[in-house]
Amino acid sequence: MHIRNFAIIDELKIRFSPGLNVLSGETGAGKSIIVGAVSLLLGDRASSDQIRTSEDSAVVDALFDISDNDRLKESLRSRGFDAGEELLIKRVVSRSGKNRIYINGSLANLNMLSSLSESLVNICGQHEHQVLLNPDNHLDILDEFGGLTPLSTEFAGLFREYSSLKADLENLKSSAEQRIQTEEFLKFQLREIEEARISVGEDVSLAEERKIIQSSGKLKEYAEGAYETLYGGEGSVLASLSRVVRDIREIQKIDPSLKISPQELDSVLFGLEEAALALRDYFEKVSFDPARLDEIEERLEYLGRLKRKYGGTLDRVLEKREEIRRELEKIFHNDEEIARVEGVLRVLEESLREKAEVLSGRRKEEARVLKEKIEQEIHDLKMERARFEILFVEPAEGQAATPVFNPRGKDTVEFYLATNIGEDLKPLNRIASGGELSRIVLAMKKVLAGVGSVGTIVFDEVDSGIGGATAEIVGEKLRDVSRSHQVICITHLPQIASFGESHYVVSKDVSGRRTNTRVRLLSASDRLDEIARMLGGVEITDKTKAHAAEMLGRARDERQKAKS
Repeated sequence: MHIRNFAIIDELKIRFSPGLNVLSGETGAGKSIIVGAVSLLLGDRASSDQIRTSEDSAVVDALFDISDNDRLKESLRSRGFDAGEELLIKRVVSRSGKNRIYINGSLANLNMLSSLSESLVNICGQHEHQVLLNPDNHLDILDEFGGLTPLSTEFAGLFREYSSLKADLENLKSSAEQRIQTEEFLKFQLREIEEARISVGEDVSLAEERKIIQSSGKLKEYAEGAYETLYGGEGSVLASLSRVVRDIREIQKIDPSLKISPQELDSVLFGLEEAALALRDYFEKVSFDPARLDEIEERLEYLGRLKRKYGGTLDRVLEKREEIRRELEKIFHNDEEIARVEGVLRVLEESLREKAEVLSGRRKEEARVLKEKIEQEIHDLKMERARFEILFVEPAEGQAATPVFNPRGKDTVEFYLATNIGEDLKPLNRIASGGELSRIVLAMKKVLAGVGSVGTIVFDEVDSGIGGATAEIVGEKLRDVSRSHQVICITHLPQIASFGESHYVVSKDVSGRRTNTRVRLLSASDRLDEIARMLGGVEITDKTKAHAAEMLGRARDERQKAKS
């Protein structure tokens, strides 16, 4: 991730590792600013207040490995973006208000970013996006946990087929009056086209004929002139050519060495005579016929009206005629088609009912298992009195002929929680405490590890209100979640930090009368010092260091044991 001119960060580059990444540091060092930068990449609204003082713009970008996320790749392709093994998201916040979002180098909008980022990062902290806390996602989470996604997908495909057929039936069942009006209108159109008795290319041939009639005077003049030149007088071409032929024959009688074929000359003569006679016949036939011209003009105007009304060309008018015939045939057989579609719908409805019942039954079985597992995890996190429930809401049946389905079956599911004895169950997304919220999501992530497509989870405030043994349990669970997700955890507790596979410290310094936030990946020795600081505060003693070393060693042993 690269952050520039964001809040008190001048420029920061962080490369997070796979597994559990821990961020620690003094209060106010800027850890929350880093989470804010991640939130901006997930679609949070941008504000000019986020821009570093005296700078014109802030830039946040991040490169994600999506090589194993086929669903996200397909989502990218469906929105017109390149979909390779990596995904680059960039946001530019400008004081001028010209904010920009780029996805793989292409401009995007906030809706696109928000829809894609749900599959990238989940921030678990108060007031942040929560994929797991969104009720719209709870049924999908349950299906994925129970391995029911193939059944759910099959049901959704059948439901789409059912919905499409139902829409067709509604169209077929449009009011009788409307069908009669449609039928009368179509019959009028068909009659109008058929009475025109159109022939293919008729308008073109008529236009050519009109041009000939309009030019009849010139055509007659040209034909008579050509005839006169060829045949009409003493000095005509044919008369002159006849003398040439005669003279050549006389020469050849005396001197046969003149090699000119008499037959070829005769052929030329005959050809010109035929041309002359054709010209004579043509000019005698050509005449200006005003009645025929009026008839052609009237017909072309009539055809023009039909073309304007039915598609622009005579070919399209003729196609329209066939379309109307098919529509009338469809109306004629409307009742038969209604009966057929109703029969198919009845079969589909019965199949949907059966599949919805099977799917709902399986979901309720898996919900009991999921409830028990999540409650166990919550109790381990020192919320011994908490109750977790998965509530099913089935819509009331309407009229007998109206099946109650949606594309996901018959169930609506939402996760509920009561954190203390005597409290009512509340929707998961109405939990007020940030610490409770983070622990609940952590418990869910532990149970659902490997389920779902979110690659990175950010835990903020996960250590709120806990300490001691509970903190160590939280650290173990974070480590477990990190086996199937990249986890980034911001913490003040050394018990949690010691489980990290990569440990970063966030600090701030003052340079040139400006405050800057820095992030540094700790070496093994530096990490020992940081855990000791988290344990002992300002004064770090040998005893504190020994405690820190013991804590890191225990976490390392637990990590090795888990791997084996």
